[in-house]
Amino acid sequence: MNSPIRPCSAISIVVVWLAAAVNAAALPNVQAVARAIDSHYNRLRSLQADFTEIYQGGGIERTESGTMWLKKPGKMRWEYRSPEEKLFVGDGRDAWLYLPTEKQARKSSMRRLEDLRSPLAFLLGKSKLEKELQGLSFAPDVQPSDSRNSMLRGVPRGMEDRVRQVILEVTPEQRIVRILVHGTDDSITEYRLNNQRENVEVPDSRFRFTAPPGAEVVEDETGQ
Repeated sequence: MNSPIRPCSAISIVVVWLAAAVNAAALPNVQAVARAIDSHYNRLRSLQADFTEIYQGGGIERTESGTMWLKKPGKMRWEYRSPEEKLFVGDGRDAWLYLPTEKQARKSSMRRLEDLRSPLAFLLGKSKLEKELQGLSFAPDVQPSDSRNSMLRGVPRGMEDRVRQVILEVTPEQRIVRILVHGTDDSITEYRLNNQRENVEVPDSRFRFTAPPGAEVVEDETGQ
């Protein structure tokens, strides 16, 4: 004969069930987190941050650093200072990569540009992570730099042939502080964003580029 459930056992079961239900309700929802990130960046006019870019792939490891600026709509400027100077700048229509040591300036259309930095230019003003990143989900298997932060992953639309996944580290204040880009060639490009300053005054002239005298200008019509 089955033993009857004792009242104290029944109460314990209910308590455990309620605790599990409360915990489940308290767990963050990836759609809600994405909407909060969208809301945060869509209200910004500009953003300045110090960055560190780390590339690993094909037996190569390279670390570069500098300062970046983003400005609505679609403008960006990346000033690399270490280990050598270079400049990546876009005005929303054209993008330039200038290499002083090679005295070369390379021009591309931002619309057709497939540079891994280019999606960041459009964070301000029309961000919608669920649209930009296919299969957006949490990435609990990736260690955050701060235990309070959330890790999200997805595949950027239009870059599926080059990028296997992108992982974002997001603070409780909905700031993106780290981006990991996993290439289909097994490379990993990591961007760390520190000392972020929002809605800084930055003139449009900072996002325009004129090749210095004597620099070779290469027109890249394909965006490759």
